[in-house]
Amino acid sequence: MLSEIRAKVGYVVPSTNTTAQTEIDDLRPSGVTNHIARMTIRNSRMVEQPGFDQVLEDMRASAAPAISSLCTADPDIVTIGVSPEAFWSGPENQAKVIAAFEHEAGGRPVVTSADAITAALEQLGNLSRVGVITPYLKLGDDTVRRYFDDRGYEVVAIEGMGAETPASIAEIGPRDLRAALDAVNQPDVEVIVQIGTNVAMSRFAAAAELFLDKPVLSNNAVLYWHALRRLGVDDRFAGFGRIFHHL
Repeated sequence: MLSEIRAKVGYVVPSTNTTAQTEIDDLRPSGVTNHIARMTIRNSRMVEQPGFDQVLEDMRASAAPAISSLCTADPDIVTIGVSPEAFWSGPENQAKVIAAFEHEAGGRPVVTSADAITAALEQLGNLSRVGVITPYLKLGDDTVRRYFDDRGYEVVAIEGMGAETPASIAEIGPRDLRAALDAVNQPDVEVIVQIGTNVAMSRFAAAAELFLDKPVLSNNAVLYWHALRRLGVDDRFAGFGRIFHHL
């Protein structure tokens, strides 16, 4: 007999993303189902500003059709599975972005990485001094830094891992992640935040918390955690960091 369905999580990802679906399926509690839709984007080179901007423009143009398609499965929530800067246009416009997505989703709640990271940092004790890991080159790092600056966080250190295209982000491996962790783990960093949903870091982040003795938040894990908590699914389990084990 099939278990009772407790919640249906809708998850929108870029068409180049080959990582998020695997990670959120690993995080899925019993009775929760995951449903994926894809925003069609080009695999543009992000080595110069026009290419990076093209990726963001493609996401913004294809988000509404992807949400509309996803909602034919009648999910309970729509999760926008991209890093925070993709739809971030300042605190004053974030509510408008969410309202537009919720309208497209037929009134269903919508969560983004920007909301999820804020919620997690508050739950962890209103942490504000962050070390940030990105998959990008410096021009992408600068865009990410503006998001944290706008939200009132102090970016103590930021390290990009140099991916040149959206698809190649998935090629980032444990050695790259360890080097990036070492680069941002300054003594006054309270929490390390990894952004980029095409980076497989949820299990690595949980392991890193053990030897760094501070929170390490991976984008996919914290975004999925926030979606579950918004739905009232408060299951706690080990293996994916203190955000799932304690909060």
